[in-house]
Amino acid sequence: MHLTAPLVIDFDSTLVQVEALDELAAIALKDNPRRAQIIEAIKGITTLGMEGRIAIDQSLHQRLELLKAHKRHLPELIALLRSKITPSFRRNKAFLRDNAKHIWVFTAGFREYVVPVIEELGLKAQNVYANTFVFDRKGAITGYDRKGLLGHAGGKIKQLKALKPKEPVMVIGDGYTDYEMKESGLVSTFFAFTENVERESVIRCADKVIKSFDEFLYLERFPMKLSYPKSKMRVLLLEGIHPQAVESFKTEGFSVETLTDALDEAELAERIRGISLLGIRSKTKLTPRVLKNADRLMAVGAFCIGTEQIDLSACSEAGVVVFNAPYSNTRSVVELALGEIILLMRRVFESSVGLHAGKWMKTASGCFEVRGKKLGIVGYGNIGSQLSVLAESLGMEVYYYDVVEKLALGNAKRCKSLPELLKAVDIVTLHVDGRSANKNLFSTKEFSTMRKGAIFLNLARGHIVDIDALVAALKSEKLAGAAVDVYPYEPKSNKEEFKSALRGLSNVILTPHVGGSTLEAQRNIGEYVSARLTEYVNSGGSFNSVNFPQIQLPSLQGAHRLLHIHRNVPGILAQINGILAKNKINILGQYLKTTEQIGYVITDVNKKYQESVIQELRQIPDTIKFRVLY
Repeated sequence: MHLTAPLVIDFDSTLVQVEALDELAAIALKDNPRRAQIIEAIKGITTLGMEGRIAIDQSLHQRLELLKAHKRHLPELIALLRSKITPSFRRNKAFLRDNAKHIWVFTAGFREYVVPVIEELGLKAQNVYANTFVFDRKGAITGYDRKGLLGHAGGKIKQLKALKPKEPVMVIGDGYTDYEMKESGLVSTFFAFTENVERESVIRCADKVIKSFDEFLYLERFPMKLSYPKSKMRVLLLEGIHPQAVESFKTEGFSVETLTDALDEAELAERIRGISLLGIRSKTKLTPRVLKNADRLMAVGAFCIGTEQIDLSACSEAGVVVFNAPYSNTRSVVELALGEIILLMRRVFESSVGLHAGKWMKTASGCFEVRGKKLGIVGYGNIGSQLSVLAESLGMEVYYYDVVEKLALGNAKRCKSLPELLKAVDIVTLHVDGRSANKNLFSTKEFSTMRKGAIFLNLARGHIVDIDALVAALKSEKLAGAAVDVYPYEPKSNKEEFKSALRGLSNVILTPHVGGSTLEAQRNIGEYVSARLTEYVNSGGSFNSVNFPQIQLPSLQGAHRLLHIHRNVPGILAQINGILAKNKINILGQYLKTTEQIGYVITDVNKKYQESVIQELRQIPDTIKFRVLY
């Protein structure tokens, strides 16, 4: 399906993400000491013009007077604008190119930079209606050609009437002058475009509001680069997830909502409706009750290492893929563990608390170097094994215990049982996962087995330690000190009081679950998990998920991709292929993997098929979810 009537598209903040004259000002005023103030003034004038509060000729004149630009500045501006082409237009370059003869670009900007940019999208120079600069003999921009229609109040209306379109046109733009064309009687629909900027005065006037060009194509049933506009897909990010993740999702075109706190089950069950992607950390619980209300949920990102807060089986049954970040904060946790070991061995925390209370306690009693001491690591996964290497480089003798046999790194010694390790070491640090079987892994028995005067660290999960037993071991001086970062119950937000029997003990370092809370770790997690979620939406790839069959897919080329999630019962693949064969659809590639619970079939097919085929595939018994990518 192609355009049969003209489509008018605005340039600034629509086809490109920025206002070109604002960017020209930044380039031209590079060495001006008043650069910041002048640019701010120009931006203010731009806004007034876009919102219809001053006439366009007044806006242009005032801005050109302020920016003092030259012809030599234009190549740099053009290069910048090409890099700032709005993503949804760039994505749909094929549609723009194929329909170029019916697409008109209307702008109060200037041909000198607009034409080179729109030609990148396959649009035609002769369909650009814009102003032109006036230069002096030295190439300085002194103004603009006042004979052109676009440089005056009502210019876009006059230009549209001059073109005498035979059919009502559609208009896409972000400014009030774009809406004004509706008053000409020649416009059927005005679409307020909000991918780059939202102007309330324009949104109020619009026939339809679109967050991307994909959404326009979807609403008007034109061919799209994407099978579904991402601007209509909502992402909910909880617990203060790093801004890098937010930016990544917004760059991809998703509609993003963020909250700094966790939500309880009832709150999340209410908020999950209409959400396509959910991002959480450790405090938010994803339960069957929540999933029951998740009417559009495709994927969940745990922006942390653990996933015990997520009912993975229920997610699989609902066809919701889950990703986490198993490696991204490893170094941060290891560094905190090492730092706390040194602080505890030197009694630094006790000394600091004493000094803050005015007590001078200079002594070497109970203070030791870590060199030569025996470190016991319980859990020899990513964090435990890296801690092993760094601790050994400090001269420590490393022992470890893991329920799964792991290869020792360096000179670390593997213990066959937990009691064997506890009896042998001076320091015990926990780095196990949060599975329910590990609840109270450390209690009275384990603390009594440890050496007298040993120190203890838990940077793993709160429920794996019996807090009352730990407090008793500290008060009886069985343990010389402890560092705890995680707790059986943790406040949902910074506003809630932290309550624990560990409070007030001078030989205990308490931290608020910040083992992985460094800027580096949180940025890495934000990048990694958002990339996995986006990849799943874009390609269907489930590689590195924690609950789905793991499939790493090639990029989609010249085909449609059919994604079929089903209960793992016999005969599903045969039914899929039977439907495709019956409808004479050629398979270009096919991938199948299963878990005990579900199966995941990805089939790449040629683009020509009837819509009824999709309905047949959706109706296969035991289908959980089905979607199409192209």
